[in-house]
Amino acid sequence: MCELLAVSSSRPTGIHVSLRELARHGGLSGPHRDGWGVACYEDGEARVFREAEPACGSALLRFLRERRLASDLFVCHIRQATQGRRGLRNTQPYARELGGRLHVFAHNGNLELRDGALRTGRFRPIGETDSERAFCHLLGELDELWLGAEGPPPLAARFEIVSRFAAAVRALGPANFVYCDGQALFAHSDVRRHAAGEEVRAPGLHALWRNFVAESPAPAPFGLEHEPEQRAVLVASVPLGREGWIPLPRGELIVVVGGHLAAATPGVSAKVEAEPVVRPAPVSALPASMKTLTRAESSRGPSTMLGSRVGNPPPISPALDGAGCVGPPRHPSRDRIVGAPCRRRR
Repeated sequence: MCELLAVSSSRPTGIHVSLRELARHGGLSGPHRDGWGVACYEDGEARVFREAEPACGSALLRFLRERRLASDLFVCHIRQATQGRRGLRNTQPYARELGGRLHVFAHNGNLELRDGALRTGRFRPIGETDSERAFCHLLGELDELWLGAEGPPPLAARFEIVSRFAAAVRALGPANFVYCDGQALFAHSDVRRHAAGEEVRAPGLHALWRNFVAESPAPAPFGLEHEPEQRAVLVASVPLGREGWIPLPRGELIVVVGGHLAAATPGVSAKVEAEPVVRPAPVSALPASMKTLTRAESSRGPSTMLGSRVGNPPPISPALDGAGCVGPPRHPSRDRIVGAPCRRRR
């Protein structure tokens, strides 16, 4: 099955090391050889890079990592084809305009599209995948809300529509997806095949919360390239490191705005948000492959951080909504994540 990676942060963030690990899954350590894509937002517009080739050997993806693209919203995908031939038209993430904004969508799963399932309205698929048809259906559901709004509609209304969409596609097969409208990042966790020959099972997505508060002179080996005083949330199909990734239960939908958890499906597991990051993780705590990466990366400057889980956090603050609504209530988590920031990017 395909793999997803998405990031929402309070300030522009570089993810070149996370992209490096994701690229390894795209043909080296994983079977996802049928294409890759990266979408990142800047000034309300999205740049989308895609190739119908393995990510592990892509010169374009290597160029993007070396450029160290920075954004407060990323959506990334590596493909293992299930429906539709290998080709650019079937390569994710997909992007469409709605309400004067570019909306981006990526899906991991395999939907059984029976006759009449997921009507697309005025949005028509370009390729043959179930994922693109699902995206067109979602945009059709959001169409009236966005066309009648000046700026992003209320988050509560968007959340309700995406939640209904998630329930509908979940009934058709594995339906892990990330969707971004240029402001909010929506992530839905279902089930996925974790190894060849296995039956699908939860979790379909994992999440990692981080809160950076100060600079540190010590390089750290994995995750984000960031600024001080910054919050970030990463969502991925599989943990991209040994940090405190949290599995998201089946049917859970979360919404992240500017690195803050803004809303979540009620009645599911408690969320974890990061406490201030105060100290570096020792290199001795890393796997051998990460130690090697640390030495290689240190000559070019630090890129990320590694955390550990300790203690009990205070209750999570109320949900955020730029339109004035408050998302579903959340509860204190059992753990908090503490890690280490790195130096400011130059």
